[in-house]
Amino acid sequence: MKRVFIDGSAGTTGLRIRERLAGRNDISLLALPEDRRKDEKARREAINSADIVFLCLPDDAAREALAMVEAPAVIIIDASSAHRTAPEFAYGFPELSAEFEERIRHATKISVPGCHASGFIALVHPLVRCGLLPSSARLTCHSVTGYSGGGKKMIAEYEAAGPSPLLLAPRQYGLTQEHKHLREMKAVTGLETAPVFCPIVSNFYSGMVVTVPLFREEIAGNAADIRKIYQQLYTGPIVRYREAPDEGGFLSAAALSGRDGMEISVLGNDERILLAARYDNLGKGASGAAVECLNLVMGADKTTGLLL
Repeated sequence: MKRVFIDGSAGTTGLRIRERLAGRNDISLLALPEDRRKDEKARREAINSADIVFLCLPDDAAREALAMVEAPAVIIIDASSAHRTAPEFAYGFPELSAEFEERIRHATKISVPGCHASGFIALVHPLVRCGLLPSSARLTCHSVTGYSGGGKKMIAEYEAAGPSPLLLAPRQYGLTQEHKHLREMKAVTGLETAPVFCPIVSNFYSGMVVTVPLFREEIAGNAADIRKIYQQLYTGPIVRYREAPDEGGFLSAAALSGRDGMEISVLGNDERILLAARYDNLGKGASGAAVECLNLVMGADKTTGLLL
């Protein structure tokens, strides 16, 4: 039985991880009393008493927690963006290739992908890897997400009685084109240039859809070639290709809310192609991905505890 500690268990990601681990008989969940949750000594003791530690913290706090690790066998699964491009951390998206999965299985440090980045990388990485899309491609990425991705403060703003009228309409952000996910979107896909990234938060709790538009002349092939690559790579059970995922011509970002899987699709036509990834920002975009990584390092079925 593995001892697991969630540092930051009161946050949105930590709470969902706790839900996914509830009732499992292959782990023992370590917990701190509420009044010692932020006590450095207590956290240090818990981190070094555990076999596996989830870091569900802001970036600076995650770096501080990593510095507390003294026991060499402790496995760190970091859900912050602090280490997503660090070479000593395995990138926690096993579906990208057998090499990604194998590295996670044997890693002592794993970084959970960012929510927006997960969809973009799932769509672009396989195309760059096989040469269908050149590394020099200059791409655009649109992403619509539920407000839970903004954490407790944003959740409270949206769920307050009489929220501001501005919150009732979708809101684009990352306007300076310096969103923290851009580093991993560029690094993991192998692109030479980060995409123009247009994230949008909207008035629903959780779920997201990421789209990458392409003109036919930008790829060394056509839409059918892209479909074939996705169909061969994304066979499930967590990430799978889905043909015609729309609901009567609409693609809802909330369709997989509360679940831990991801759907990959190719839309549009032969001239103007839309690559689409649909999932939950708290599922495959955060907590579900973290639990999948836990399962891999434990040698368990990767779907254990997930809602698919």
